[in-house]
Amino acid sequence: MDANIDDKSESRLYIGNLDLRITEASLLKMFSPYGKIISEDFLWHTRGPKRGEPRGFAFIQYSTKEEAELAKEKMHGRFACGRPLVVRLAGEKCLLETADKSTKAASEGHKMLLIGGGSAMGQTSRTAKIAAIKNKLKSLEEESSRTKKQKQSDKVSI
Repeated sequence: MDANIDDKSESRLYIGNLDLRITEASLLKMFSPYGKIISEDFLWHTRGPKRGEPRGFAFIQYSTKEEAELAKEKMHGRFACGRPLVVRLAGEKCLLETADKSTKAASEGHKMLLIGGGSAMGQTSRTAKIAAIKNKLKSLEEESSRTKKQKQSDKVSI
């Protein structure tokens, strides 16, 4: 039974960065040339102000691992409604942005970290984003105070 679960995850794709204008039908039309699609999960907001609107990602299950890998190879990075699609095997680990605690890292950009999926993924991502924003604000404040001190010293010497 475990082998069956593994086979399913190897033939199931995550499709992300979907433009909100993309419909279930258009998604199926884009991915059907690469194999037999046996299931599709198009995710919608179920509550809140965006209730009934697409969430921007979906899952497609192919009948074989080879079909899923072909679709991933052909569709990852391909533009749909002006946005590059993110296509990966549903079981793969995903890349999330995280912030280093130093202001140097904040000014150079965010570091990438491989972490597993699950419910903790959203919390880690949110925490990392908050840390990145705090680091960026701190570096901007330090830069601003250095600039002010420089301007004040220029005025004094004139």
